Amino acid sequence: MTMRGTVNLLEVVLETLSTADVRFCVIGKQAVNVYVDPVQSPDVDIALANGEADRLEELFGSPVEIQRSSRTVDLSLPASELRIQFQTDPRYEDFPDRAELRRVLGHEVPVAALEDVLQGKIWAAIDGTRRPSRREDDLTDISRLLEAYPELRASVPPSVLDRLLG
Repeated sequence: MTMRGTVNLLEVVLETLSTADVRFCVIGKQAVNVYVDPVQSPDVDIALANGEADRLEELFGSPVEIQRSSRTVDLSLPASELRIQFQTDPRYEDFPDRAELRRVLGHEVPVAALEDVLQGKIWAAIDGTRRPSRREDDLTDISRLLEAYPELRASVPPSVLDRLLG
């Protein structure tokens, strides 16, 4: 579980979640990358099934660092460039039920269904509490998905489509 002399955070997280039978799926940019041409990102965003977020702090200890915010539980390692962000918004709790195994950063993991990935990106793009630059990044991901899957256009609210075309 080492990479360049350091613990590989993704391997630690995936092994721990698997051992503890945690129901989860990858969302965010890494999930978008599964469905369209990939874009590099130092983040892995994960949606947890109902009740699983409460277990995270008991599952991970040193050297993994845990930071909790109102919407996420973030895991990191001092020497790692990778960040793992667990989404605690209850809107994502059903995503693991529809997830399919896909390859993410060299690992077979549950990845949110295409429609759920798009929905998560829409929620992020219209969230006025997020930094404008992050919302623009979400709009770019929505555009990437719509280019590859134009049939999903009807799922995107007009206010978001206007921002994509404007």
